[in-house]
Amino acid sequence: MTDALSNEDDLLRRRKRVSAMFGVLCAGATALCLLILIGLLATVAVNAFDAFLPEQTRAELEGKSTLEGLGARTSAFFSAPYWQRGWTFLVEGPSWRPEKAGVNPAIFGSLWLIGLTALFSVPAGVGAAVYLEEYAAASRWKQLVQLNIANLAGVPSIVYGILGLGIFVRAVTLQAPGGDYLVGLSLGRVILSGALTLSLVVLPIVILASQEALRAVPRSIRQASYALGATKWQTTWRQVLPAALPGMMTGVILAISRALGEAAPLVAVGAVGFINYTPTSPYSRFTALPLQIFNWAADPKPEFHSLASAAILVLLAVLIMMNAAAVWVRYHYGQRIRW
Repeated sequence: MTDALSNEDDLLRRRKRVSAMFGVLCAGATALCLLILIGLLATVAVNAFDAFLPEQTRAELEGKSTLEGLGARTSAFFSAPYWQRGWTFLVEGPSWRPEKAGVNPAIFGSLWLIGLTALFSVPAGVGAAVYLEEYAAASRWKQLVQLNIANLAGVPSIVYGILGLGIFVRAVTLQAPGGDYLVGLSLGRVILSGALTLSLVVLPIVILASQEALRAVPRSIRQASYALGATKWQTTWRQVLPAALPGMMTGVILAISRALGEAAPLVAVGAVGFINYTPTSPYSRFTALPLQIFNWAADPKPEFHSLASAAILVLLAVLIMMNAAAVWVRYHYGQRIRW
């Protein structure tokens, strides 16, 4: 009896040690990820800091390390020309001269793209998820559709870019016995083509996330609604969707974040890297922040590299503001759930 208790104590202590070691490993992995993220952000911020320095300060910093030039950078940071250059960076368009280049067309191009992408992909994705989870009967057809949606979520974005080029930007000619038929919208290289292409990229993500949110709603909520005489549509609209909305918003956040950072599909559909006017409609030619960052980073002049870092910070700021709005919506509707 005593040996059995001793063995159980040893086993319990061993399990506690393994659990503690696992916790330490998880904490170490988290700390490592945070250190890498902080290091990347710090590097980008330091490079972006030099983007708005006056010419005189740049000349003084030639050949000096970051620490050696800390005093000159600090004094320049609190000067009026530094902040004036930062403001012109946000309100002016790109230029071949680094001291006059800005990201205004890229910012508005990205906002147009993300707004239209959300307008197209969110209703379509949520509607498809509701049909598959609430209305479609279990069948081989449903399994096939579900399998294809899961596969499409992992397709490289450049494939969608080529698809968008053939269907939205141009039109594909199909030869048939009765004659040739054009399949496509032929919209041209405009914002609407880019938004429709990005909608294809993020649509599988929205569908899968919405399905998971709908599955998380307890079956008893539906049964109680039916027991009170509600129809299937009333149950779905007034009970299931409000309860699943916080989870759906998580999927929307991930999808829109991915769309905001995409560059390959936009290159395929014809987005240009140099536009010095602000897009005003879905039918305007456009650029976007990821393309502007790529073009500046590829430029041989080091001044443009600093501008690329500053544009990265602008992209992160736009992303954080959009995600904050989505998180607020998720939290607001999450507080209304009382079961």
